[in-house]
Amino acid sequence: MSLIVQKFGGTSVADLERIRHVAKRVVATYNRENDVVVILSAMSGITDNLIDMARKVTETPDGRELDVLLATGEQTTSALLAMMLKSMGYPAQSLLGYQAEVVTDYCHGNARIVDIRADRIKKLLKERHIVVIAGFQGCDPDGNITTLGRGGSDTSAVAIAAAIKADVCEIFTDVDGIYTADPNICQKARKLSTISYDEMLNMASLGAKVLQIRSVGFAKKFNIPVHVRSSFSEEEGTMVVNEDSGMERLVVSGVTHDKNQARITLKKGPDQPGIAAKIFTPIADAGIIVDMIIQNTRAEGQTDLTFTVPKGEFKRSLILEKKIATDIGAEEVFGDENIAKVSVIGVGMKDNSGVASTMFRALAEENINIKMISTSEIRVSCVIEEKYAELAVRVLHTAFGLDRDE
Repeated sequence: MSLIVQKFGGTSVADLERIRHVAKRVVATYNRENDVVVILSAMSGITDNLIDMARKVTETPDGRELDVLLATGEQTTSALLAMMLKSMGYPAQSLLGYQAEVVTDYCHGNARIVDIRADRIKKLLKERHIVVIAGFQGCDPDGNITTLGRGGSDTSAVAIAAAIKADVCEIFTDVDGIYTADPNICQKARKLSTISYDEMLNMASLGAKVLQIRSVGFAKKFNIPVHVRSSFSEEEGTMVVNEDSGMERLVVSGVTHDKNQARITLKKGPDQPGIAAKIFTPIADAGIIVDMIIQNTRAEGQTDLTFTVPKGEFKRSLILEKKIATDIGAEEVFGDENIAKVSVIGVGMKDNSGVASTMFRALAEENINIKMISTSEIRVSCVIEEKYAELAVRVLHTAFGLDRDE
């Protein structure tokens, strides 16, 4: 007997027929003498509809009340699945986030889980119930409903799996695993049988949208195997595991792209201690995430500093930096929204040289100019013009021998 957490995303529970299909999958797992906990997202599109409704009431909905509203999406699917399971003759009980004792911080709209007191879940499992839990939500220490941000049901699933010491967390979605590149733009992309936590963390942060990055962080911290697989197929998906778990070890495991990027440059600022802090502190205080940073020192005590931010934060960041430029005496501030970031990722890069040169040569052969470069132990990222992003993915995929026919 195994303890299995199964999470089903919005497309998997998009209507009653699909919820019925989920019920059959859950029952099949239960009938194999497994204990089962199910985490559900809201029906596809429901969360966006609720946000639109709230904004018709007020342009700036109160964070607490918006969380109360958004949590109803997952409450609906959880109750419906539990009803279906009971109608099929199986013991089931639905729990909302606060009933499952998912305790978060006070940050409405993007709360972080600080504790899961799993006593109620464990009691129901001991009684051989199928436990159905509303994902994406919890409650703060004062009992207020909170939500975990986009993709938060992934985080709910892995965190609950860690709390109850599950044997595996299965993430059911509309794709059948994790691919070496986005198969929508790279026809030769192939499905990976395994991938390491670190590779998946990088892929999630660099544009791959299969798993929410915080869920991967939980999985790595608590060593929870995560199985990403399709809701609409019985075939095996991709296991996200510890690097030492006999996984397929490629030099480069995947190529990602991210068009949600913009860059800002402060030109001819003073090259002296404390300037970088003055440039980035207001950005940090505004809650804007900075990714790549490059500094080019000029003669006569001047420097240029370029950094990237999410495209949605570009205008706000530019306004902040123009004020900072005036304060520090920089000559000019300018930006560019027409960029993309392409990255190659792989734990095998630790033991192999020449990855960067192969990447740069492949891009050069297609006359794709590199504007910025960033590296770590297991990835190399380049900022290029946005119009070349998809071509760059295909070229790099071939250059590193990832094509399916190879």
